[in-house]
Amino acid sequence: MKPMKPMKPLKARQAGPRTLISPRQLNTPRGRLIYWTVLIFVLVLFTAVFVFPLYWMVTGAMKSSGELARTPPTLFPRDPDPGVYKDAWDRLDLGRFLLNTLWYAAGAWALQMAVCVPAAYALSKLRPLLGRAVLGMMLATLMVPPTVLLVPMYLTVRDVPILHVNWLNTPMAIWFPAAANAFSVFLLKRFFDSIPTELLEAAQLDGASSVRVLWSVIMPVSRPILAVVSIFAVVGVWKDFIWPLLVLPDTDKMTVAVAISSLSKQTPDNILLAALVISSIPAIVLFFLFQRHIMAGLTAGGLKG
Repeated sequence: MKPMKPMKPLKARQAGPRTLISPRQLNTPRGRLIYWTVLIFVLVLFTAVFVFPLYWMVTGAMKSSGELARTPPTLFPRDPDPGVYKDAWDRLDLGRFLLNTLWYAAGAWALQMAVCVPAAYALSKLRPLLGRAVLGMMLATLMVPPTVLLVPMYLTVRDVPILHVNWLNTPMAIWFPAAANAFSVFLLKRFFDSIPTELLEAAQLDGASSVRVLWSVIMPVSRPILAVVSIFAVVGVWKDFIWPLLVLPDTDKMTVAVAISSLSKQTPDNILLAALVISSIPAIVLFFLFQRHIMAGLTAGGLKG
């Protein structure tokens, strides 16, 4: 008898994605109806939860003070008055405070890029001695609550070590603490790790120094993550309240958040809401302008090659 040939193992069936509704049910009219009903309901619910506070702030500013204080509150203003936004701009002098905040945010962004980008590049590609330990200690600072650091930071800004200068009531009081950001270094390093080493080696073979490689190779391909870090840096200064309140006591040098809070006691509620809407517009516009880069930067760091 001829020896029997060994039987080939049966191919395992490829398991499809497990969902609440199977593909077969989804192809039926009832399945499609349930799917789209649940999807639209969830999208509308989450959109309402996130958008409603902004809607309430925008429409509440156009109500009168009496209607704004009414119980139960009205969902739509009875007699909307868009002119309250102009009153808030003129009454609170928002133009000056917005320029102050823009100046502080721009300086903090520039200084943070100048510090965090080279630091992340060194930890990712140059790999210095004890680089992992340095990165670990930097990330450990993220576990410290920011309020715990207020007193040491204030004492440092009031009397800067070595220089022995007082930076209170100056832009450096905002720029200096924002320069080194452990979270920004971590995001940048993760992205730099995904850049192929062959690109750097090719540039080094052409005689490029480490600084030239950073400027001509790393920076152009890192625009998505640079946009993410830039947004975080600008918005971090824009929405900060406690630190500018401590280090910028002069009224002419206040940020817009501190100025609105300081003038809120003698300001009607509708004008106060209008001022809050105006102060939120730059950050919202900045997000929508760079939304594509933000999404690309947050996902690209986990890819290799």
